[in-house]
Amino acid sequence: MRPRMDIETVPPIVPSFAALAPRYDLVLCDIWGVLHNGVAGSPAAAQALMRAREGGATVILVSNAPREPEGVARILDGFGIPRTAYDAIVTSGMVTTALLAGKPGLRMWHLGPQRDLGIYKGLDLTLAPFEEAELIVCTGLFDDTVETPDDYADTLKAARARDLPFICANPDIVVERGGDLIWCAGAIAEAYAELGGQVVFCGKPHRPIYETAFATAAQLRGAPVERARTLAIGDALRTDLAGALGFGIDCLFVAAGIHAGELGLEHGAQVEPRALARLLADGPGRPAAVTTRLGW
Repeated sequence: MRPRMDIETVPPIVPSFAALAPRYDLVLCDIWGVLHNGVAGSPAAAQALMRAREGGATVILVSNAPREPEGVARILDGFGIPRTAYDAIVTSGMVTTALLAGKPGLRMWHLGPQRDLGIYKGLDLTLAPFEEAELIVCTGLFDDTVETPDDYADTLKAARARDLPFICANPDIVVERGGDLIWCAGAIAEAYAELGGQVVFCGKPHRPIYETAFATAAQLRGAPVERARTLAIGDALRTDLAGALGFGIDCLFVAAGIHAGELGLEHGAQVEPRALARLLADGPGRPAAVTTRLGW
Protein backbone atom coordinates (compact mmCIF):
# COMPACT_ATOMS: atom_id res chain seq x y z
CA MET A 1 0.00 0.00 0.00
CA ARG A 2 1.27 3.48 -0.88
CA PRO A 3 2.09 5.70 2.11
CA ARG A 4 -0.47 8.39 2.83
CA MET A 5 0.44 11.76 1.32
CA ASP A 6 -0.10 14.76 3.56
CA ILE A 7 1.64 17.96 4.57
CA GLU A 8 4.07 15.99 6.74
CA THR A 9 5.17 13.62 3.99
CA VAL A 10 5.12 15.95 0.98
CA PRO A 11 8.43 15.73 -0.94
CA PRO A 12 10.96 18.55 -0.66
CA ILE A 13 10.23 21.61 -2.76
CA VAL A 14 13.50 22.80 -4.31
CA PRO A 15 13.93 26.23 -5.88
CA SER A 16 16.61 25.07 -8.31
CA PHE A 17 18.23 22.02 -9.87
CA ALA A 18 21.75 22.90 -8.73
CA ALA A 19 21.58 21.08 -5.41
CA LEU A 20 20.17 17.87 -6.90
CA ALA A 21 22.28 17.57 -10.04
CA PRO A 22 25.51 16.20 -8.48
CA ARG A 23 23.65 13.07 -7.32
CA TYR A 24 23.00 11.89 -10.87
CA ASP A 25 25.00 10.65 -13.86
CA LEU A 26 21.97 10.40 -16.14
CA VAL A 27 19.09 12.83 -16.53
CA LEU A 28 16.00 11.76 -18.50
CA CYS A 29 14.14 14.98 -19.13
CA ASP A 30 10.65 15.45 -20.49
CA ILE A 31 10.19 18.07 -23.21
CA TRP A 32 6.63 19.41 -23.43
CA GLY A 33 5.78 21.06 -20.09
CA VAL A 34 9.43 21.38 -19.06
CA LEU A 35 11.42 22.81 -21.98
CA HIS A 36 8.45 24.43 -23.69
CA ASN A 37 4.68 24.76 -23.32
CA GLY A 38 3.79 24.44 -26.98
CA VAL A 39 4.06 28.18 -27.52
CA ALA A 40 7.30 29.37 -25.90
CA GLY A 41 10.56 27.77 -24.85
CA SER A 42 12.10 27.91 -21.38
CA PRO A 43 15.66 29.31 -21.47
CA ALA A 44 16.01 28.65 -17.74
CA ALA A 45 15.25 24.95 -18.17
CA ALA A 46 17.69 24.68 -21.07
CA GLN A 47 20.36 26.41 -18.98
CA ALA A 48 19.78 23.95 -16.12
CA LEU A 49 20.36 20.99 -18.44
CA MET A 50 23.48 22.59 -19.90
CA ARG A 51 24.88 23.09 -16.40
CA ALA A 52 24.13 19.46 -15.55
CA ARG A 53 26.04 18.34 -18.64
CA GLU A 54 28.95 20.59 -17.70
CA GLY A 55 29.01 18.76 -14.37
CA GLY A 56 29.40 15.40 -16.10
CA ALA A 57 25.82 14.19 -16.45
CA THR A 58 24.42 12.74 -19.65
CA VAL A 59 21.11 14.37 -20.57
CA ILE A 60 18.64 12.47 -22.71
CA LEU A 61 15.34 14.06 -23.63
CA VAL A 62 12.59 11.45 -23.33
CA SER A 63 9.40 12.45 -25.08
CA ASN A 64 6.03 10.98 -25.96
CA ALA A 65 6.26 12.79 -29.30
CA PRO A 66 5.22 10.40 -32.10
CA ARG A 67 8.09 11.60 -34.28
CA GLU A 68 11.69 10.77 -35.10
CA PRO A 69 14.32 12.44 -32.85
CA GLU A 70 15.67 14.81 -35.51
CA GLY A 71 12.17 16.16 -36.09
CA VAL A 72 11.85 16.87 -32.37
CA ALA A 73 15.27 18.52 -32.35
CA ARG A 74 14.15 20.88 -35.13
CA ILE A 75 11.07 21.79 -33.11
CA LEU A 76 13.29 22.57 -30.12
CA ASP A 77 15.50 24.70 -32.36
CA GLY A 78 12.42 26.76 -33.13
CA PHE A 79 11.76 27.24 -29.40
CA GLY A 80 15.32 28.46 -28.86
CA ILE A 81 16.44 25.33 -26.99
CA PRO A 82 20.10 24.83 -27.94
CA ARG A 83 21.35 21.37 -28.86
CA THR A 84 24.07 21.79 -26.23
CA ALA A 85 21.31 21.27 -23.62
CA TYR A 86 21.10 17.55 -24.35
CA ASP A 87 23.10 14.57 -25.59
CA ALA A 88 20.31 12.66 -27.32
CA ILE A 89 16.55 12.43 -27.81
CA VAL A 90 14.47 9.30 -27.33
CA THR A 91 10.86 9.43 -28.47
CA SER A 92 7.79 7.24 -28.43
CA GLY A 93 7.98 7.57 -32.22
CA MET A 94 11.31 5.69 -32.11
CA VAL A 95 9.75 2.92 -30.04
CA THR A 96 6.80 2.73 -32.43
CA THR A 97 9.09 2.49 -35.46
CA ALA A 98 11.06 -0.35 -33.84
CA LEU A 99 7.85 -2.20 -32.99
CA LEU A 100 6.46 -1.85 -36.52
CA ALA A 101 9.77 -3.05 -38.01
CA GLY A 102 8.92 -6.44 -36.55
CA LYS A 103 5.57 -6.54 -38.38
CA PRO A 104 6.55 -6.47 -42.07
CA GLY A 105 3.92 -6.46 -44.76
CA LEU A 106 0.98 -5.31 -42.65
CA ARG A 107 -1.71 -2.98 -43.98
CA MET A 108 -1.93 -0.15 -41.45
CA TRP A 109 -4.38 2.69 -40.90
CA HIS A 110 -2.75 5.88 -39.62
CA LEU A 111 -4.89 7.79 -37.13
CA GLY A 112 -3.31 11.19 -36.64
CA PRO A 113 -1.98 14.25 -38.45
CA GLN A 114 0.10 14.02 -41.61
CA ARG A 115 3.08 15.59 -39.84
CA ASP A 116 3.69 12.32 -37.96
CA LEU A 117 4.12 10.10 -41.04
CA GLY A 118 7.91 10.28 -40.76
CA ILE A 119 7.96 7.49 -38.17
CA TYR A 120 7.02 5.01 -40.95
CA LYS A 121 9.93 5.92 -43.20
CA GLY A 122 11.82 2.87 -44.40
CA LEU A 123 9.34 0.37 -42.98
CA ASP A 124 7.87 -2.53 -44.92
CA LEU A 125 4.20 -1.71 -44.44
CA THR A 126 1.33 -0.28 -46.44
CA LEU A 127 -0.73 2.73 -45.43
CA ALA A 128 -4.30 1.62 -46.05
CA PRO A 129 -7.81 3.01 -45.59
CA PHE A 130 -9.57 2.02 -42.39
CA GLU A 131 -11.79 -0.53 -44.14
CA GLU A 132 -8.76 -2.49 -45.40
CA ALA A 133 -6.44 -2.14 -42.39
CA GLU A 134 -5.07 -4.99 -40.27
CA LEU A 135 -3.68 -2.62 -37.65
CA ILE A 136 -4.26 0.92 -36.33
CA VAL A 137 -1.39 3.19 -35.36
CA CYS A 138 -2.52 6.31 -33.55
CA THR A 139 -0.25 9.34 -33.21
CA GLY A 140 -3.01 11.76 -32.22
CA LEU A 141 -6.25 13.30 -33.40
CA PHE A 142 -6.51 14.35 -37.02
CA ASP A 143 -7.14 17.94 -35.87
CA ASP A 144 -6.51 18.52 -32.17
CA THR A 145 -7.59 22.15 -32.42
CA VAL A 146 -11.27 21.25 -32.86
CA GLU A 147 -11.72 17.51 -32.22
CA THR A 148 -12.13 15.52 -29.01
CA PRO A 149 -11.88 11.76 -28.38
CA ASP A 150 -15.69 11.59 -28.55
CA ASP A 151 -15.45 12.30 -32.27
CA TYR A 152 -13.85 8.85 -32.70
CA ALA A 153 -16.42 6.80 -30.77
CA ASP A 154 -18.02 5.23 -33.84
CA THR A 155 -14.65 4.51 -35.46
CA LEU A 156 -13.40 2.77 -32.32
CA LYS A 157 -16.54 0.66 -32.10
CA ALA A 158 -16.06 -0.41 -35.72
CA ALA A 159 -12.41 -1.23 -35.02
CA ARG A 160 -13.34 -3.25 -31.96
CA ALA A 161 -15.92 -5.20 -33.97
CA ARG A 162 -13.06 -6.25 -36.29
CA ASP A 163 -10.71 -6.83 -33.32
CA LEU A 164 -8.04 -4.58 -34.84
CA PRO A 165 -4.81 -4.26 -32.84
CA PHE A 166 -4.10 -0.65 -31.83
CA ILE A 167 -0.62 0.85 -31.35
CA CYS A 168 -0.54 4.11 -29.43
CA ALA A 169 2.48 6.19 -30.43
CA ASN A 170 1.84 8.86 -27.80
CA PRO A 171 0.36 7.70 -24.46
CA ASP A 172 -0.25 11.29 -23.25
CA ILE A 173 -3.91 12.02 -22.56
CA VAL A 174 -3.49 15.80 -22.86
CA VAL A 175 -0.66 18.31 -23.19
CA GLU A 176 -0.53 22.01 -22.44
CA ARG A 177 -0.40 24.39 -25.37
CA GLY A 178 0.04 27.95 -24.19
CA GLY A 179 -2.26 27.43 -21.23
CA ASP A 180 -4.84 25.28 -23.05
CA LEU A 181 -5.04 21.49 -22.69
CA ILE A 182 -4.95 19.61 -26.00
CA TRP A 183 -6.15 16.03 -26.44
CA CYS A 184 -3.53 13.43 -27.43
CA ALA A 185 -3.42 9.87 -28.77
CA GLY A 186 -3.48 8.37 -25.29
CA ALA A 187 -7.05 9.53 -24.79
CA ILE A 188 -8.19 7.65 -27.90
CA ALA A 189 -6.16 4.58 -26.93
CA GLU A 190 -7.70 4.51 -23.45
CA ALA A 191 -11.18 4.74 -24.99
CA TYR A 192 -10.36 1.77 -27.23
CA ALA A 193 -9.02 -0.21 -24.26
CA GLU A 194 -12.26 0.48 -22.39
CA LEU A 195 -14.10 -1.20 -25.28
CA GLY A 196 -11.91 -4.25 -24.77
CA GLY A 197 -9.57 -3.47 -27.65
CA GLN A 198 -5.97 -4.67 -27.72
CA VAL A 199 -3.68 -1.65 -27.19
CA VAL A 200 0.12 -1.43 -27.14
CA PHE A 201 1.54 1.80 -25.66
CA CYS A 202 4.96 2.89 -26.94
CA GLY A 203 5.90 5.78 -24.64
CA LYS A 204 5.92 6.87 -21.01
CA PRO A 205 5.00 5.48 -18.50
CA HIS A 206 5.69 2.12 -20.15
CA ARG A 207 9.03 0.30 -19.90
CA PRO A 208 10.21 0.14 -23.54
CA ILE A 209 10.95 3.85 -23.81
CA TYR A 210 13.02 3.77 -20.60
CA GLU A 211 14.89 0.69 -21.78
CA THR A 212 15.69 2.53 -25.02
CA ALA A 213 16.87 5.58 -23.08
CA PHE A 214 19.15 3.50 -20.83
CA ALA A 215 20.61 1.68 -23.84
CA THR A 216 21.28 5.04 -25.50
CA ALA A 217 22.95 6.34 -22.33
CA ALA A 218 25.16 3.26 -22.04
CA GLN A 219 26.29 3.75 -25.64
CA LEU A 220 27.05 7.43 -25.06
CA ARG A 221 28.90 6.88 -21.77
CA GLY A 222 30.60 3.63 -22.71
CA ALA A 223 29.10 1.78 -19.74
CA PRO A 224 25.69 1.10 -18.19
CA VAL A 225 24.28 3.70 -15.81
CA GLU A 226 22.97 2.70 -12.39
CA ARG A 227 19.31 3.43 -11.80
CA ALA A 228 20.23 4.89 -8.42
CA ARG A 229 22.26 7.52 -10.29
CA THR A 230 19.43 8.39 -12.71
CA LEU A 231 16.84 11.16 -12.45
CA ALA A 232 13.71 11.64 -14.54
CA ILE A 233 12.37 15.19 -14.85
CA GLY A 234 8.79 15.77 -15.91
CA ASP A 235 5.50 17.55 -15.30
CA ALA A 236 2.90 14.77 -15.63
CA LEU A 237 2.03 12.44 -12.77
CA ARG A 238 0.46 9.82 -15.03
CA THR A 239 3.42 9.51 -17.42
CA ASP A 240 6.60 11.06 -16.02
CA LEU A 241 6.21 10.23 -12.33
CA ALA A 242 4.49 6.87 -12.82
CA GLY A 243 7.04 5.84 -15.43
CA ALA A 244 10.02 6.80 -13.29
CA LEU A 245 8.67 5.03 -10.22
CA GLY A 246 7.77 1.95 -12.25
CA PHE A 247 11.30 1.79 -13.63
CA GLY A 248 12.92 2.32 -10.25
CA ILE A 249 14.42 5.77 -10.75
CA ASP A 250 14.03 9.11 -8.98
CA CYS A 251 11.78 11.82 -10.37
CA LEU A 252 11.90 15.61 -10.11
CA PHE A 253 8.31 16.77 -10.58
CA VAL A 254 7.94 20.12 -12.38
CA ALA A 255 4.73 21.53 -10.91
CA ALA A 256 4.02 24.44 -13.28
CA GLY A 257 3.30 22.23 -16.29
CA ILE A 258 0.25 20.15 -17.07
CA HIS A 259 -0.91 20.28 -13.42
CA ALA A 260 -0.41 24.05 -13.02
CA GLY A 261 -4.16 24.73 -12.90
CA GLU A 262 -4.71 22.19 -10.13
CA LEU A 263 -1.91 23.78 -8.12
CA GLY A 264 -2.88 27.40 -8.82
CA LEU A 265 0.38 28.16 -10.63
CA GLU A 266 -0.93 29.73 -13.84
CA HIS A 267 0.18 33.26 -12.99
CA GLY A 268 3.71 32.76 -11.68
CA ALA A 269 2.87 31.60 -8.16
CA GLN A 270 5.08 29.13 -6.29
CA VAL A 271 4.15 25.63 -5.13
CA GLU A 272 2.10 25.56 -1.93
CA PRO A 273 2.73 22.38 0.13
CA ARG A 274 -0.93 21.71 0.99
CA ALA A 275 -2.04 21.97 -2.63
CA LEU A 276 0.84 19.70 -3.61
CA ALA A 277 -0.12 17.13 -0.97
CA ARG A 278 -3.71 17.07 -2.31
CA LEU A 279 -2.50 16.54 -5.88
CA LEU A 280 -0.03 13.79 -5.00
CA ALA A 281 -2.51 11.99 -2.73
CA ASP A 282 -4.26 10.52 -5.78
CA GLY A 283 -1.09 10.13 -7.84
CA PRO A 284 1.17 7.15 -8.52
CA GLY A 285 3.57 7.85 -5.66
CA ARG A 286 6.10 10.28 -4.24
CA PRO A 287 8.66 12.11 -6.39
CA ALA A 288 12.15 12.61 -4.98
CA ALA A 289 11.65 16.37 -5.14
CA VAL A 290 9.38 19.05 -6.59
CA THR A 291 10.23 22.31 -8.30
CA THR A 292 7.90 24.96 -9.68
CA ARG A 293 9.79 25.35 -12.95
CA LEU A 294 13.09 23.78 -13.98
CA GLY A 295 15.99 26.15 -13.49
CA TRP A 296 19.55 26.05 -12.20
